Amino acid sequence: MLTGKQKRYLRSMAHHLDPVFQVGKNGTNEHLMRHINDAIEKRELMKVQILNNCLDDKHEIAEELAAETGSELVQLIGSTIILYKESRDHKQIELPRG
Repeated sequence: MLTGKQKRYLRSMAHHLDPVFQVGKNGTNEHLMRHINDAIEKRELMKVQILNNCLDDKHEIAEELAAETGSELVQLIGSTIILYKESRDHKQIELPRG
């Protein structure tokens, strides 16, 4: 579980990142989850964009992505989801204590 200080730190790091994946009108599926899981293992921190034609609730999508990939939901702002998962093999981000 991330603390408020750690979430603020991760939000500042994610500010300049571009979304890696997009969730469209078909919503999420197993194929998308597998790709997100692989990508987040390498990157640790990533953005996912929810497109306007997606009919599913963005809060449900964000929680589903976090649960299925085993990552932490850092922020849902507008239609952008920020996810963080500590990498086992490609650790790059050192979180502040607290």
